[in-house]
Amino acid sequence: MKFFIKKLITLIITLLVISFLTFTAFSVIPGDAALSRLGKDATEEQLERARDEMGLNDPLLERYGRWVTDAMQGDFGESYRYEGTSVRSLLAQRLPVTVLLAVISLLIITVISVPLGILSARFAGKWVDTLTNCLTQILMAVPSFFLGMILTYVFGLILHMFQPGKFIEPSENFGKSAQYLLFPALAVALPKIAMVVKFLRSSILTEMNREYVRTAYSRGNTETAVLYGHVLKNAMIPVVTFFAMVIAEILAGSIVAEQVFSVPGIGRLLISSISNRDYPVVQAIVLYITSVVVLINFAVDMIYQVLDPRVRTAEE
Repeated sequence: MKFFIKKLITLIITLLVISFLTFTAFSVIPGDAALSRLGKDATEEQLERARDEMGLNDPLLERYGRWVTDAMQGDFGESYRYEGTSVRSLLAQRLPVTVLLAVISLLIITVISVPLGILSARFAGKWVDTLTNCLTQILMAVPSFFLGMILTYVFGLILHMFQPGKFIEPSENFGKSAQYLLFPALAVALPKIAMVVKFLRSSILTEMNREYVRTAYSRGNTETAVLYGHVLKNAMIPVVTFFAMVIAEILAGSIVAEQVFSVPGIGRLLISSISNRDYPVVQAIVLYITSVVVLINFAVDMIYQVLDPRVRTAEE
């Protein structure tokens, strides 16, 4: 219980510190949000009135306190670019797309990388392992944007399996939306599959040289029983850490994939909001990304206790 409380307190403090740093950063960087909203033709009187309405003339700590209090209640203010539109509604429109893209990507990564990593480790040094290593090296070397362009050209323009740039919202047609997202999900997943395969292979081979493995063999266990009954659980510990990084990255918005495939997700919204100095939207997205990363790390710490109880004992 102490371990859980300690991690929970760390989570809350981290969120508060990052939210304050983010708010402060966007308050001191050059640029005038009022000018971005009203345009260059606005008079000084109009700009000053807009700054008062937007609360830009208030002290920093007062503005931060007001913002973080509202944010805890789910109110992130109104967008500067889309006047009269709440940030929450913008996030509500884009978040389901990013989450669906993340789910499809993670399914692809898990279904392919784990069996392939086990296979590569089990037949280390043989042709299967050599072929797997070659494929993973190629996938890791190809940039995501270029991979996305290849997938768009092959599956979109040649095979016509989807129409590039014609994304259908999940609320309109979930099946067609998921079909469209399959290809940006592949662009996100393929490099990550290569990394997970390498991590898992290396971890399994390391564990296979441990003393407990030799003990298990001496008791008459088969190679399969040792691998799945003893080795895999311990080998997954470093892989879980990497998986957490992958999940956080995808849920935070796969910016490259969303840009290449014109997917209206969180990542694309972040880029456009930065360009337009739409600070309330940017702050909300940064807070969302921070929350995702911190919460996933918190979940990983809890999973570690199941995989290796020594983690809890060491920290307590």
